[in-house]
Amino acid sequence: MQQSGIERLDSHHQQFIQQQALAFRFTQQELRQLCDIATDLTMWGEAGLNEVWPEIDSEKLAPKQRRQRLLQQLRNHWLQLKEQPNSYPALPLAPAHDTQRIKRTHTEKTKLALGLCPVASPRTRCCNLMTLDAVENCGFDCSYCSIQSFYHGDEVRFDSRFGEKLAQLEIDPDRFYHIGTGQSSDSLMWGNQAGILDALLDFARSHPNVMLELKTKSKNISHLLKTDCPPNLLCTWSLNTPTLIANEEHLTATLDERLRAARRLADRGVLVGFHFHPMIHYQGWRADYAALFQRLVDEFTADEVVLVSLGTLTYIKPVIKQLRTRKGFHSKILQMPMVESDGKLSYPQAIKQEMFSFAYQSLRAWHDKVFFYLCMENHHLWQPVFGYEYPSNLAFEEAMKQAYLSKIRNIGDRGER
Repeated sequence: MQQSGIERLDSHHQQFIQQQALAFRFTQQELRQLCDIATDLTMWGEAGLNEVWPEIDSEKLAPKQRRQRLLQQLRNHWLQLKEQPNSYPALPLAPAHDTQRIKRTHTEKTKLALGLCPVASPRTRCCNLMTLDAVENCGFDCSYCSIQSFYHGDEVRFDSRFGEKLAQLEIDPDRFYHIGTGQSSDSLMWGNQAGILDALLDFARSHPNVMLELKTKSKNISHLLKTDCPPNLLCTWSLNTPTLIANEEHLTATLDERLRAARRLADRGVLVGFHFHPMIHYQGWRADYAALFQRLVDEFTADEVVLVSLGTLTYIKPVIKQLRTRKGFHSKILQMPMVESDGKLSYPQAIKQEMFSFAYQSLRAWHDKVFFYLCMENHHLWQPVFGYEYPSNLAFEEAMKQAYLSKIRNIGDRGER
């Protein structure tokens, strides 16, 4: 019982499972399955395990057969909930968490944390983004976030010598770089704490052959509005529908706030971009995303937008396990059909293709003017979604960089006029 994960459940569910364990003599593995199902049902806001417990005619079956039939019926119910598009309630499943939980620390790291994208995989088409860990850990509480698999606890760490080390970073003047800071934390939510934005902007000004991308779900652009932003600065927003922001992206800026912030920077000549990662399949997704895509086309011109990326929920098993250990956690992100996808777990390809194709066609006004790509997805999806694909990660990277350079030059041409 101690090894089954029962401690994750409330006292009512613990007592119920203990009673059934005595009656059915479940094995440790069977108990673990029961506790996982009970955890998921509670997390999803569905009827509890005790409410869906099936009646088994015990007189005609041996004990092992009784257990197997009961577990199969429970698993079928659990799978049925996963297979159908989930439905979000009118009110969010969980209120926003307390922002005071975050502890901010300043440490002196031995070296600058610059490297390849931590989620890059040879099994998916990758843009070879270089990531710069200006801050470690995030203050937002998105239920699906993969950052929780890299960092633990509520401590956010700032490098006390970040600016000094960044200024000393050697950059090849004959090479074009794409460097992003949004993989280990949100790029803008912290503003200029510890001088991180000043250091990054100085770095971009000193190296015009670097496209510096700040990726965010924040509205905090106040520091950028007070300074002259270099033309090789790219500010991108991760967007989702109001339904998903309310239910799964806790503490983040609303959709209106994100788009308003992007609009204000675009008005000052700053290049912007939009990430739809993850797109989530739920009842009403098509109408909700259609309204969002229409807003983008209405509120931004293709000349202002550098990129649109598409992706969806992708899990490694440790993240799923960690989600199930969170006390009082309510989310529907695990209420989805999961299949093996390039070494991870994700939607079946048919669902991915449907969502990505819908997004791309909804933004047809930007085709050939904005760089579209799939993030962390198999290269076989590119042709059915976009009508083209890249033969290698290197070819993908080169096409992306050429598109970015073209946008930077356009900014310069507008400035000269």
